[in-house]
Amino acid sequence: MRKLIVFNSISLDGYFTDRHGAMDWAHSQDPEWNAFVADNAKGGGMLVLGRVTYDLMIQFWPTPMAAQIAPVVAERMNAMPKIVFSRTLDTASWNNTELVKSGPAAKLRELKQQPGNHMTILGSGNLVAQLAEENLIDEYQFVIVPIILGAGRTMFEGIGNRLNVKLARSQAFGNGNVFLRYEQKPQAG
Repeated sequence: MRKLIVFNSISLDGYFTDRHGAMDWAHSQDPEWNAFVADNAKGGGMLVLGRVTYDLMIQFWPTPMAAQIAPVVAERMNAMPKIVFSRTLDTASWNNTELVKSGPAAKLRELKQQPGNHMTILGSGNLVAQLAEENLIDEYQFVIVPIILGAGRTMFEGIGNRLNVKLARSQAFGNGNVFLRYEQKPQAG
């Protein structure tokens, strides 16, 4: 059975985007951190994206600038299979991308039952909240970035259920980033 994983950066005050929807504050060019990100990108699997995150990523990862700045990550991002959930997109032109217009929970339940590598949600706060509410997310990987934004969006806006998770791994980096991996605890009956 495939795992569904969330990987997102979060500011010290709990936001995954700033007040303008940007996530550029989460990027650093620290060699230790860059090596961790490149190694993490080698894991394979499928990327799961909402429309807003898809729009942001397609503007960067398929470009020569991405290949120059982060060659290993760019190569993996472009080669990996991707699924984007959107009611408004007509086409998904990024290499290896499937567009799904409805039913993210049903589609991901189906994909989780299939053999294969894990699936990772990047960004996509609305999608994360919706799938967390359905108890479909197996693992949360957060990077706490040493910045205070003052305003923005939280990843779990509108969620009505309590999520019980347990810390499975943590790692601090010289640039001040802290990686935290939480696993979903079984839900009480």
